[in-house]
Amino acid sequence: MGNALKDQGKLDEAIAAYNKALSIKPDYAETYNNMGVTLQDQGKLEEAIAAYNKALSIKPDYAVTHRNLSGLIKYKRNDPQISSVDELLKRLDLKDADRCHLLYAFAKMNEDLGCFEAAYDNYVVGGALRKKLLAYDLRHDRALFAKIREVASSLNDFDSTPPNAKTSHTPIFILGMPRSGTTLVEQIIACHSQVQGAGELNFLGNLGNSIACGAKPLTPDSMTKLQVKYLDELAKLSNGHQFVTDKMPHNFLYIALVLKALPEAKIIHVKRNPAATCWSNFKHYFQSNGLGYSYDLSDTVQYFSLYQDLIDFWDDLYPDQIYHLDYDRLTVDQELETRQLVEHLGLDWEDACLSPHENKRSVRTASQQQVREKMYSGSSEAWRKFEPYLNGAFDEFVTQ
Repeated sequence: MGNALKDQGKLDEAIAAYNKALSIKPDYAETYNNMGVTLQDQGKLEEAIAAYNKALSIKPDYAVTHRNLSGLIKYKRNDPQISSVDELLKRLDLKDADRCHLLYAFAKMNEDLGCFEAAYDNYVVGGALRKKLLAYDLRHDRALFAKIREVASSLNDFDSTPPNAKTSHTPIFILGMPRSGTTLVEQIIACHSQVQGAGELNFLGNLGNSIACGAKPLTPDSMTKLQVKYLDELAKLSNGHQFVTDKMPHNFLYIALVLKALPEAKIIHVKRNPAATCWSNFKHYFQSNGLGYSYDLSDTVQYFSLYQDLIDFWDDLYPDQIYHLDYDRLTVDQELETRQLVEHLGLDWEDACLSPHENKRSVRTASQQQVREKMYSGSSEAWRKFEPYLNGAFDEFVTQ
């Protein structure tokens, strides 16, 4: 019940269910781990750390908890968790999934200690294991991008616009590569009194992927169903607000679909320094299984090129219909970029949009900690600590 409520975003109710489970079985390590994840989503980091530590006190070899905890700690050399993970990695009976979690935890520990070569080696080996477990092959994504571009021509020529069902809710799609600043941008927009931040929604992909890829016929009926179903789902999350954000980054695949089926929608494309974006994808363990490209540096760079080419394709096809927001410029000139964004959305200015770190809404993405801190510049240079070990992987970006 706790897990189901957590997945629905009902985090207080999830915590209550976990506590009830623990009243029945006080040594249930899995419950403490799941409680830690939920508390982390709420921004209650000290409580989350305590929950993860409790799980490890019950189950010291709990690999996923070691990785979860590592994301919340700034490690120093005397931290006992470091030696615990190091010893666990020497075991020969580890399952691949557990070894993968531990490798990512150990990479983070070494990075905190300034041991960048060791950290990089662990990210590489951990990523290779994750890619193997997901059976990822970049050729599948290449084929997907090609198919989407092919179908886009038919979508562009499609005359039968959906009936534009009467709705008081306007979608704001915030999209781009993962780790490009989409969570921060949503946090800024969600500070506005007329906007509900709904997070990463899978509705568009679930409803429209088959149309965008040509697996389902493009007809007036299929487009109308897409529009009505999407807006119905959005209404359930609106909490009475006129505007609702959908921050699923990979919705950049479906821009043609959005512009045809949901013409009232706003599209915000967030872009960031390519090397920083690729590095941040590569070093992160994503809960979603749909980001297999991120676990091999070469795959990540090639996927980024596919994404960049597709964005250019959309711009040529739909000029002036996509708002491009540069994350790095946002961090340098926060007020100017924020005011221009709010104006583009057709909203009246509210000063709260300049304090996204004070927004107490639950954040359930990889950037949940960063968006609770004051905005700062320079994060896009963090990858350079690892530059000596990358064998020129980002050279094409650095020379652009």
